[in-house]
Formats: sequence, C-alpha cells, structure tokens
Amino acid sequence: MTPSDHPKTSTASLLQSLIEQLSGLFRGEVDLLKAEMSEKASSIGGALGLVVAGVVVTLVALHAFAAAAVFGLMEYGLHPGLAALAIGAVLALIALIMVKIAVARLKNTSLTPERTANNVRKDAHVIKEKTHAG
Repeated sequence: MTPSDHPKTSTASLLQSLIEQLSGLFRGEVDLLKAEMSEKASSIGGALGLVVAGVVVTLVALHAFAAAAVFGLMEYGLHPGLAALAIGAVLALIALIMVKIAVARLKNTSLTPERTANNVRKDAHVIKEKTHAG
C-alpha cells in the first residue's frame, strides 16, 4: 500500500475530531456523575427520613404514654417525681438508640461518585495509551 492509497485527513480535521470525542466523553462523565450523586442523595434522604421518624416516634411516645406510665408507677407507690424521672429515662434511652442507628446509616453512606471516578481513570488510561501509541 502506498501513501497515496490512504485518505488524506488534515490536522485541523483530526484536531476537531479529537475535540468532539473528548467533549462527548466529558459530557458522558458529567451525566454519570449527576446520576450517581442523585442516587447518593436519595440514600442520604432515606437515612434522614429515619431520623425524622425517630424524632416523631419519640414525641408521640412522650406525649401518649408518659403521663399514663407515671400514673401507673404512682399506683405502685412510687413518688410522682421518681416515676416521671424513670419514664423520662426509658424514653430518652429509646430516642438515643434510634438516633445512633440513623447516624450509623449516615456514616455508611459514601458521597464519593465511585463509578464516575473509575470511568474517568479508565478514560485517562485509554487516552494515555492512544497518545503514546500514536
């Protein structure tokens, strides 16, 4: 095959093609980043929803059962102040457990867009190989 058998492509055309391909690659990575961050945000939203639910349950428990429990302990002869303190301590312990569970779930959620980072690394490796091979 002689050099005249190959179609001639200008440097400007090659450069334009490279820019278009890199631009498309960049747009694809940005789209993946957006999708992955949205996924991470919804995961965090679920954990925050659990925190809110824990607070609501705690408030309902305090309002609905605290007075009845205090009166119940008073029926067994416990002083009203001690009965209220005992019920408050139990409810506070329940609230603490719920918040600890929610915080643990939040800590396990990584905000790093891992798939996008892996793709960018792979793309950089391919670009490096192509530029060194040419």
